[in-house]
Amino acid sequence: MHTDIPNHPPALVMMNCGRNVIGTPSYGSWITYGLGTENQNLPGYVVLCPGKPNAVGAQLWSSQFLPGVYQGTHIQNDERAADPDGLIPFLRPLRLSDAQQREQVDFLTEINREHLRRREGDAELEASIQAMEIAYRMQAEATDAFDLRKEKPATHARYGDSNFGRGCLLARRLVEPGVRTVQVFFEASDPWDHHADIMMHQQLAAMADPAIAALLDDLRVSGLLAETLVLVGSEFGRTPTAEISVRQFLQNGRDHNPYGFTVLLAGGGVRGGYAHGATDEWGWRAVDKPVHVHDLHATLLHLLGFDHTRLTYHYSGRDFRLTDVEGNVVKEIMA
Repeated sequence: MHTDIPNHPPALVMMNCGRNVIGTPSYGSWITYGLGTENQNLPGYVVLCPGKPNAVGAQLWSSQFLPGVYQGTHIQNDERAADPDGLIPFLRPLRLSDAQQREQVDFLTEINREHLRRREGDAELEASIQAMEIAYRMQAEATDAFDLRKEKPATHARYGDSNFGRGCLLARRLVEPGVRTVQVFFEASDPWDHHADIMMHQQLAAMADPAIAALLDDLRVSGLLAETLVLVGSEFGRTPTAEISVRQFLQNGRDHNPYGFTVLLAGGGVRGGYAHGATDEWGWRAVDKPVHVHDLHATLLHLLGFDHTRLTYHYSGRDFRLTDVEGNVVKEIMA
């Protein structure tokens, strides 16, 4: 892989939204817009992150000019994930019966629809209407899908007692009932950003690897891996050269490297056991079959059944798409 810029926020926006500036929908929103959802009682696009990631936040899962219903639903998968009532606070009203609540939601929807007729095209108002309806339907199914207490201790051990481990386990439980797109952030901060000591990656890999392996294995055993595309990656890589501090002390850290890095794809029609392309002998720059982020997005959409040049949305006088005006499908990685 290679990308456009070696700075976290714009590189994260590029990887998530196809541009290095804020203003276009996330890939999860594009996918949900194109495919819809298989489960009307859960959001079509769920984002699992214990906090706001790296000073960018909700822009990374925003629907922007797409209808608001396609925006990612952010769930904070921290220690509260043990109890679904703590994970999604205030989902259930304390003093209303189901019938009273249905009546209340219908009344609010009627008022909002009348308001929307006077403000045609108000995306935020439309999103609010959809959010209330989805929240009401979630009460029955979300508490089950998000209830990690139903998993065996051995399963928790395989995924690991970390935010990322809980995120991967929740992702599996959300894919099973038909949530279309699930995105798991490792943490809200940048724990992999090791400018001082790259060997700290060993500790993080000890949390990441078992969780990813458990997720892939569970999807494989259930048969879902064949129809579920899993992407593991970051916004850029690390340099092969050691970094020198401002005081000119030699450190064992590595700087940002947008010129050559790796992502992993599994399931969903991907060719197993295949490595595509290579960097130069120093591990600095992708020189053999380099793949840009636009190419990755075009390939993801192709694997999900789309021609990336035709999945568009007309806004502000032009047709927008995830890959902007670029992107080539990498057919060599396909089974």
